[in-house]
Amino acid sequence: MIYPSRIVCLTEETTETLYLLGEQQRIVGISGFTVRPAKARKEKPKVSAFTSAKIDKILALEPDLVLGFSDLQADIAAQLIRAGIAVHVFNQRSVEGILRMITLLGAMVGAPEKANALAAKYRQQIEAIQIEAVALSRRPCVYFEEWDEPMISGIRWVSELIAIAGGKDCFAELATEQSAKQRIIPDPLEVVRRAPDIIIGSWCGKKFRPDHVAMRLGWDSIPAVRNNQLFEIKSCDILQPGPAALADGLQQLHKIIRQWAIQTA
Repeated sequence: MIYPSRIVCLTEETTETLYLLGEQQRIVGISGFTVRPAKARKEKPKVSAFTSAKIDKILALEPDLVLGFSDLQADIAAQLIRAGIAVHVFNQRSVEGILRMITLLGAMVGAPEKANALAAKYRQQIEAIQIEAVALSRRPCVYFEEWDEPMISGIRWVSELIAIAGGKDCFAELATEQSAKQRIIPDPLEVVRRAPDIIIGSWCGKKFRPDHVAMRLGWDSIPAVRNNQLFEIKSCDILQPGPAALADGLQQLHKIIRQWAIQTA
């Protein structure tokens, strides 16, 4: 079996996975948005954004495989395919989907045992947190805001991670929607009506401002605002559907929810 030796990763999650598998020597190009692992930015050339790419630079690297994500990178994939490049586009949007991505990518580079072990480690961590969550006397309602203008919430893997950590996603019904446009909350007062106990912000590309959130019209009546339960989880830790979300993202959700439970016991 001949495995790809020159891989371009158009997303951070595939880059991080290959590093975790010890297969980073195969990577010849990465997304400019990659921050995990930090050393990837120093070691690998940046050849793409998220919905755009420097096709000429990618072709110059002579990759034997390019890894992308979802329909958002379909145009990039089409250009590369027309240029004769092999492309695989993942579409993981759930916790199980992330785990499958890890094991499939491991198999694609000839490291199935390491990938299976990595996925098993995440499953064990998830199960341990689920066991702790069962002991909570009450599950807090959690409003997780991916973006503020417009307000967007309910991305599927985050919604699932909130449940794993012991919370209830304030807008869990949006988790079935793939597009961010379909997860826009048109009326900010709907959040007031749902009265979340905890508010978590993860504004991709900019710092979460809890003071600005608390000043929204009518939001002073929300339990999370009244009790100062507003937190930030950086987007690189949870909004990429990859290892970071299953590790750092879940751990931070668990810590926030566990602390809330202690305070309200």
